[in-house]
Amino acid sequence: MPKSREIHLVQRPSGAPAAENFAMVERQVADAADGQVLVENLLMSVDPAMRPRLTAGQALDEAMMGGALGRVVQSKHDGFAVGDLVSNRLGFREYFTSDGKGLTRLTPDPDLPLTVHMHALGGTGFTAYGGLLHIGQLKDGEQVFVSTAGGAVGSVAAQIAKLKGCHVVGSTGSDAKAAWLRDEVGLDAVINYKTQPIRQALEDATPKGLDVYFDNVGGDHLEAALRRMNTLGRIPVCGFISGYNSGHSNVSNLSNIIYSRVMLRGFVAPDFMHLYADFQRDMAGWLKDGKVKYQETIVDGIAAAPGALIGLMAGENAGKMLVRLAS
Repeated sequence: MPKSREIHLVQRPSGAPAAENFAMVERQVADAADGQVLVENLLMSVDPAMRPRLTAGQALDEAMMGGALGRVVQSKHDGFAVGDLVSNRLGFREYFTSDGKGLTRLTPDPDLPLTVHMHALGGTGFTAYGGLLHIGQLKDGEQVFVSTAGGAVGSVAAQIAKLKGCHVVGSTGSDAKAAWLRDEVGLDAVINYKTQPIRQALEDATPKGLDVYFDNVGGDHLEAALRRMNTLGRIPVCGFISGYNSGHSNVSNLSNIIYSRVMLRGFVAPDFMHLYADFQRDMAGWLKDGKVKYQETIVDGIAAAPGALIGLMAGENAGKMLVRLAS
């Protein structure tokens, strides 16, 4: 019966999340009973989509939810053996027992780091792949804009577009991230939206307009992109980071959707699960060939998880934000 530390939401944030919104709680976790497994989490993911749940959805004074990768350390379940790696949605805790529901066995690629299964070869990579190719209906050689292109989803979306021979513009919030996107990833243009007005910068970077805008931000980014959309352009909406802390994201020119006959559609990964095998094959190959690059920000220990989420929302991460819970 191991002791497990877990992170609770103890008060809802007003604006940006702060340390006082969270507490670390220690409790005993029961050993595996018949039909159960005991899992030790090794890695957990920190994602922008967690922020809206802090306002509504995440219960107070309970362990928070989030993607994680764990190892089975006890098993009385026919479907799992000790040592199996399992992906789960029970992050923000060190140990948990499960009847197997919600656990997916992972067979890691021996030629790739385990961490890539938490981003480029995992959920964020799949979100970018399906969002761009299925929802965005990307065609070779098109004009593409990706917001927050230095993040875990945006960086993969931008690189897939480059692999398809597209002219790709990305936005990000720091000179260091902009340099990585320009010099290492090879985007055609990069906008630091903290130092350049997004509207004029995007106009300058897209002389042929835009066929696809992969939206992670909403707000002024969406407004700027709508001004540049070509006829029958597509906007797959992955996130609205600009409104996560405030609860709203204003866009004044939505009428452009009508005049340019633009398709604007929100999505979630279950919308294109039929593409998962294709994604795994393509992304593993791209990673091994060095065609898709990535960055990781890894902090150690469950106690660091609230700070990782706070830092993520402030843009302090490079690439995917992960918390290492055990080795």
